[in-house]
Amino acid sequence: MMSPAIVRAHIWVSGGVQGVGYRAFTQRVAVQKGLCGGVRNLDDGRVEVDVEGSRPAIESLIKSLWMGTPMARVRNVQVQWETAISGEREFHILG
Repeated sequence: MMSPAIVRAHIWVSGGVQGVGYRAFTQRVAVQKGLCGGVRNLDDGRVEVDVEGSRPAIESLIKSLWMGTPMARVRNVQVQWETAISGEREFHILG
């Protein structure tokens, strides 16, 4: 049985997503789904997620990102699919 191919997604989440525990939420969900990468706040108010793993697991994370934390108000989730490159093994909150 072949393991699923590893892909990378660069994700930007906009709305009321800073100061509401959104990065910690993203890290928790990503770790639960066996994903690696990182999440950071951007100066323009968005949250940026750079993640690698199986495409189904990342798609599941994206669905969770739309929900966010109870205090978050997600307006948009933009995804750019890429080739996996990092070989990262953990998921970090960055900056």
